Amino acid sequence: MTTSTEKAVLTDKDTLKEVIDCLSKHISIKTQGAFNQTDLFNILIGAASNSDTIENTAKKLKKSGSGKNIRYHLAKIKSFPELETQLNLALISRLTRRLKKRKLKLAIDLNLIPYYGKPSKQEQDYIYRSQPKNGTSSFYAYATLYVIAKNKRVTIALVGVKKIYTSVAIISYLLTKVNSLNLKIKRLYLDRGFYSGSVIRWLKALNIPFIMPAIRNGKTGGIQQYLQGSKSYKTTHTMNQGKDNEVTFDLWVVCKYQKGKRGKYGIEYLAYVVYQVKITLDYIYQDYRKRFGIESSYRLKNICRIRTTTKNPIMRLLFVGISFLLVNIWIYLLWSKISKPRRGGRLVYNHLFPLKQMLGFLSNGVNRIYEVREIVYIPDG
Repeated sequence: MTTSTEKAVLTDKDTLKEVIDCLSKHISIKTQGAFNQTDLFNILIGAASNSDTIENTAKKLKKSGSGKNIRYHLAKIKSFPELETQLNLALISRLTRRLKKRKLKLAIDLNLIPYYGKPSKQEQDYIYRSQPKNGTSSFYAYATLYVIAKNKRVTIALVGVKKIYTSVAIISYLLTKVNSLNLKIKRLYLDRGFYSGSVIRWLKALNIPFIMPAIRNGKTGGIQQYLQGSKSYKTTHTMNQGKDNEVTFDLWVVCKYQKGKRGKYGIEYLAYVVYQVKITLDYIYQDYRKRFGIESSYRLKNICRIRTTTKNPIMRLLFVGISFLLVNIWIYLLWSKISKPRRGGRLVYNHLFPLKQMLGFLSNGVNRIYEVREIVYIPDG
């Protein structure tokens, strides 16, 4: 007789309940008749877990409302700012306690979703212009504030970017969203798109330690003049972007030998704007690379984003917010359920519960409630 040492800690039913409870507590959508808010959230999660459309999800389920009925209820969400606030409360509701007790490394980035066609009056305020990608220079843009920590890489703030938002406004909005957490910032990593005198001056005024790449413009002068020699070094640079827009900052220049990587040889120069950061010059390249975890979060988010052709900014925000929330809940379940405390740090069994496993659990739970169609009928005659 053998004794099993395995212990069941999480089921697909538990997983779906965790997600629905979180949505129900923080997001309010008015429904009527037999189709209630829980039904609506279940169908949304069913679509997200398969990265599918609402219409396809509704069609494959016997007891689901129609896609038209679901869109009718979703159209009742009228306030973009209110929905944004609700999504942000949901995002921070599943943070582990330890995150709130330590200084955090945070990253800010922009997630761009291509927009095609001519925007309507409702849409044009939310169209963000950037460098061409996928055949367009118009995008729906979402700025995120992201925690960089082992086994706890979560999004703690989300802002739908409007056309009128400046880079300083985006950063301010994100930091405001998490003021209630009283988080202590150890280091803030920013994308090169935020490189500007106004952003640098603003972050220095807030006394927030940060790192961001410095952009090289032109063949001479500016940052380009520092990209020489064979040794890494530190210096200062004064940026002047017009009247009353001058700022002086520490510039760290890193010389990296490429050694044939990607077919390139010689020295690659990397320049960073650095403020109040306690690391060595030799380590800054490796340290900044940790920021790329935020791009991993975008890839994970895309696995569980509801597909849609709608151009409605509010619906787009809801679908993007749900995808980030699912990733956060996955991290929370890993930490709280699929792990064990031990000396030297909690042991998290990532391999036992990858994100796709959680999405499979959610899909199973929804299918069990609403039953998958097994027969197709065509009209008689």
